[in-house]
Amino acid sequence: MSGETILIVEDEAAIRDMLSFTLSTADYNVIEAHNAEQAWQLLSENTPDCLLVDWMLPGLSGISLIERIRKQETFASLPIVMLTARGEENDQVQGFEAGADDYVIKPFSPRALVARLKALLRREYSDTSASDSLEQGDLKLNLSSYRFSVGGQEVKLGPTEFKLMQFFMSRPNRVFTRLQLLDHVWGEQVVVEDRTVDVHIRRLRKILESVQRAEVIQTVRGAGYRFSVE
Repeated sequence: MSGETILIVEDEAAIRDMLSFTLSTADYNVIEAHNAEQAWQLLSENTPDCLLVDWMLPGLSGISLIERIRKQETFASLPIVMLTARGEENDQVQGFEAGADDYVIKPFSPRALVARLKALLRREYSDTSASDSLEQGDLKLNLSSYRFSVGGQEVKLGPTEFKLMQFFMSRPNRVFTRLQLLDHVWGEQVVVEDRTVDVHIRRLRKILESVQRAEVIQTVRGAGYRFSVE
């Protein structure tokens, strides 16, 4: 086994069984929950490496579960994939804004799902910088401890926002298009829409706004985004 554990939160037994078989075959440890409350109990007992969450769950919805998870500091960087039949753009945006790191629409290819999970977990654990930490002004990002701070105050980032900050801070004052950000941060093999970048930039700015640093992520009209502390 790889040692990485995936928590599947899905109320339909047939889909849950298929996901469990697919992930087990790909050498993941799998734990299962059929509703949000059971998932919350499992989270409190042993935090997994990643969550697969269905939107339509009995009782508390998958969206509400993700929002609840993201309110807890303990789970701020926990990778979450929303797995749902709701494929409209507004639904996807709502999923990302709730705190999902990826959004997979049913029906889906099991092989593609595994590839996306691997990419998400690789983004979380990889250290692509030669340096152990990055500093720009009073912003500091430590890659080995997976911590980000502003003026000495630790700021919690989700895995995608952390990867965005790592990318931006290692390449200050340069403008990147949405497509370039998708290729570098999400990976060329992962198929997501351009608007996904905008959603995560908004999430990152909202986090930075809490420490009065939202202005470091700049929109360059007609071109893309730039990071600058100047």
